[in-house]
Amino acid sequence: MQVTVKTTSGLEREMTVSIPAERIESEVATRVAKAAKTARVDGFRRGKVPVSVIKQRYGAGIRQEVLSDLIRDSYGQALDQEKVRPAGNPSIQPVEEESSEGFTYKAVFEVYPEIKLKDLAKLKVERLRAEVSDSDVDDMLENLRNQSASWQEVARAAGEGDQVKLHYKGSIDGELFEGGSADNQKIEIGAGRMIPGFEEGLVGLKAGASKNLEVSFPADYHAENLAGKAAVFAIEVVAVAEKQLPELNDDFAQRFGIVEGGVLSLREEVRKGMQSELENAARNHIRGAVMSSLAEANELELPKAAVHEEVHRMKHEMADQYPNQKIDPHALPNELFQERAERRVKLGLLVSEVLRSAEIKLDSDKVKDEIRRQAAGYERAEEVERYFYSNQELLNSIQMRVLEDQVVEHILTVAKVADKESTYKEIMAAQAQG
Repeated sequence: MQVTVKTTSGLEREMTVSIPAERIESEVATRVAKAAKTARVDGFRRGKVPVSVIKQRYGAGIRQEVLSDLIRDSYGQALDQEKVRPAGNPSIQPVEEESSEGFTYKAVFEVYPEIKLKDLAKLKVERLRAEVSDSDVDDMLENLRNQSASWQEVARAAGEGDQVKLHYKGSIDGELFEGGSADNQKIEIGAGRMIPGFEEGLVGLKAGASKNLEVSFPADYHAENLAGKAAVFAIEVVAVAEKQLPELNDDFAQRFGIVEGGVLSLREEVRKGMQSELENAARNHIRGAVMSSLAEANELELPKAAVHEEVHRMKHEMADQYPNQKIDPHALPNELFQERAERRVKLGLLVSEVLRSAEIKLDSDKVKDEIRRQAAGYERAEEVERYFYSNQELLNSIQMRVLEDQVVEHILTVAKVADKESTYKEIMAAQAQG
């Protein structure tokens, strides 16, 4: 088998493979003989069909099947022979018709780039440091009180923080629009769930009041037919209610499973939960900071095929994430995922190179710790752990995550790391923004 490889442009390669006639004829003869033993042909007993008859009836199909299989097999062999690592599937075309000398085809594909990592010791990484303060715990307890609040109707006018129950009908240019009307809708003033100006327009209204609210939809509103449009909402207030917060006492603590120790025990449990959240958020932040620094320091030409495959994968991830919306992944625009797909591919290549150059091997103990950590959030943690180990796809995902964490740890040992004092709120806000 003769193989030649040439660079056509950038990462694109054209590989020409010639399969000798002897190999083709040998495989065709083998398959014809096999077919003669199993084929059913009128006028002949099974297993007694002459080879000449098989060739006449099925020869062309068998030869085409042989060529297809030989192309597949020889392609892989040629890659190994030339030590070429393709990025994505090839485009294969015959150079010319099969002849007495054999068959020649061309495979066009992209390869992964050669990576020469910049000195990891020159990377700059900022690491955030923070503790859960008493005031952070106070704020969290206040959030819990708000989440457990009840509403009490009042006769006064509505103000900030109140809940208003109302009927409303929205119109644009005098015409009602779909989704713009509701009855007995409860709206909390200041929650920011309605378009700008709507909640503010409810301030000062009492039960029984009517009003026309003139507002405009934001220019980037998700419904294109409403984006940027001026609208009028005819509203009728049904009731106004004020928030009633539960007292922070032993009864309140029992709502969260605290049987002994009352509020002091509740504070301690809340602090533990917040500390765990903070550690996870800080770890995610430093991980992101390391990856960003690694990506910014190393410019790569990315294989288009690999990016395309990543875009395809991300489309299906989105569809799987929102099953109730029945998203057709093929209908999603590539541009929506292109930039993130490029980043994923780039970081995947760089992480692989760090693993290779630093000779980092998967730490099985870290895999066990990660599985234990993820399972700890479930009621039956041991069953969840067993499930992780039994599901190969999940296990592979965890192992890859651990390997990436090992890369981060390695880079942090050699890079220029600057610690920065931060707060619980700042770190959690940074994580929420992604």
